[in-house]
Amino acid sequence: MAYSTVSHWDCTDWTDEMENLARDKFVPMIMSVGATRVQMIRTGDLTFCVVTEYSDAAKAEAAQSRIAEIRAQATEELPMTMSSSQAGEVFAHG
Repeated sequence: MAYSTVSHWDCTDWTDEMENLARDKFVPMIMSVGATRVQMIRTGDLTFCVVTEYSDAAKAEAAQSRIAEIRAQATEELPMTMSSSQAGEVFAHG
């Protein structure tokens, strides 16, 4: 069964360069640890969420230590902090 994580982030600034770094560096990094899909969704002027999809819970669990490292690197390189994170099995989708 598919498994997804959702993390919510707060920024102190938002620039085109930040979006480019997210798209060109961080999305491929997340994909490289087993994600099947990554969406970074702007939810406000200085907020966004990251929805990461995996084929199953085992793949997601195997990726979590590296995901923690990627999140830490992102907060070092960009003016943002993670405010929350949730995860679970996908029970319906369209």
